[in-house]
Amino acid sequence: MDRAKDRHFEGSKTTGRRPGGSDFLQLDLREAPPGSRTERLTARIRAAIADGTLPLGSRLPPSRVLAAELGVSRGVVTEAYQRLADAGQVQGRGRAGTTVAAAPLPPAVPAPLPPAPTAAAPADRLVPARSGEPGAPLRTGAGEALVDALRSVPCRIDLSPGVPDLTAFPRSAWLQAERRVLGALTAGDFGYGNPQGAPALRTAVAGWLARNRGIRADPGEIVVVAGVAQALALVAYVLRESGVRRVAVEDPGSLGARQQLEHGRLETVPVPVDEGGLDTAALRASGAPAVLLTPAHQFPTGVVLDGERRRELLGWAADGGLVVEDDYDAEHRYDRAPVPALRALLPEGVCYAGSVSKLLAPALRLGWLLVPPRLRDAVVTAKRYADLGNPVLAQLVLARLMDSGELERHLRHVRRRHRRRRDAMLRAIAAHLPGARVHGAAAGLHLMVTFDGAAFEDTALAARALALGAKAHPLSWHRVRPGPPGLVLGYAAGPPGELEEGVALLGRALTRLG
Repeated sequence: MDRAKDRHFEGSKTTGRRPGGSDFLQLDLREAPPGSRTERLTARIRAAIADGTLPLGSRLPPSRVLAAELGVSRGVVTEAYQRLADAGQVQGRGRAGTTVAAAPLPPAVPAPLPPAPTAAAPADRLVPARSGEPGAPLRTGAGEALVDALRSVPCRIDLSPGVPDLTAFPRSAWLQAERRVLGALTAGDFGYGNPQGAPALRTAVAGWLARNRGIRADPGEIVVVAGVAQALALVAYVLRESGVRRVAVEDPGSLGARQQLEHGRLETVPVPVDEGGLDTAALRASGAPAVLLTPAHQFPTGVVLDGERRRELLGWAADGGLVVEDDYDAEHRYDRAPVPALRALLPEGVCYAGSVSKLLAPALRLGWLLVPPRLRDAVVTAKRYADLGNPVLAQLVLARLMDSGELERHLRHVRRRHRRRRDAMLRAIAAHLPGARVHGAAAGLHLMVTFDGAAFEDTALAARALALGAKAHPLSWHRVRPGPPGLVLGYAAGPPGELEEGVALLGRALTRLG
């Protein structure tokens, strides 16, 4: 350990005092029970970061130095540092030590309990209160922008699905790539780009898909889009313009994806999902000429479309059907082998959409869309009139991360973090929701839990949990047909301790329903 770092935190020795706690913490752990010392130390350091005692970029003492000053074992300090690192508040920099990376968010006031459901307001949906009401509490009733409404409600612990570990965003690698990109650009490169996407990114995406998804695509086949949401909007527009009016969707399936198609004035036809994935016989019986599905990791159940269903689906597509493949969470797998993309098996019958929203961050709004040749010109034209193309600079930075191998390194890193967090949530569910059945644990960023045989409304459970300080999606939001109550729980965005606390609050909410 560098002695210069040790001297930086020896103020108490130079004054001749030997306090029980380090000066910068003003904490004495000697009287604390051994089992609570790590928790107390973590909380005190977190408070010091929040109140500015430890500003961003400041360096924490080496673990052995702090342990000696506090009179505790070094393991107490290293565990506290690890908890703070898991929360994204500090980060280790090797020989440079451990530094403060982010301040914790201030705790939000829990939303009050919603009113009891009435005949005029059935408990089948949750929507925000009228604008301007304090705390934006949830109320029963009907509404459309449910996910966005819940996202805006402040809450202490957010277990919403679909969000990766945002504290793991590779800021240093992104900044380094951005500097190199900017240094190489000419003045002409700052003009309008190609609406189909920067050639450098389309080439990089082609390589990424070949390496990670088994898809062989020419860069000219790829359209860069603002995430899967825009990909679905473009496909919906082109399908409707070509005379398609109905699209089959998975049930249960993503509420947001279903609404995206409906906003494009397409009728969505629910098709059941079971342990084998989409029911292909029911798809044929529906008469819909197109289907949207998530075959590699179905949302929200987590099942994989099995081999027999894949063959049946590809046969249906070969007969003239169109598959819209949302490659949801395909990179995030832990306990199973990778599943090939449908696009790799039948390019002529599959529209393929993917993005970096779950791998890097949704804020980037960067994704890609591959469509059959017969639709490509119409999609590129629709993209041109939608926004003239994605911002070019961000495309070039992402291309550099893909080409350099940095994105693969980041994927390996977040897989390890997400696996630990998944395991923490599984343990918490076993402890606090013993009657829950867990689905989809082998991959992804979320778990689905169902309470088979229960009589309560899952929206009521979600509302009570929100009032206690934990936010989660009721499963019924993502269903069209009736089914058992359940929840969809994201685990990637929170540290293990927070996940355990959030699931414990769900257990309390469930007890109160009884």
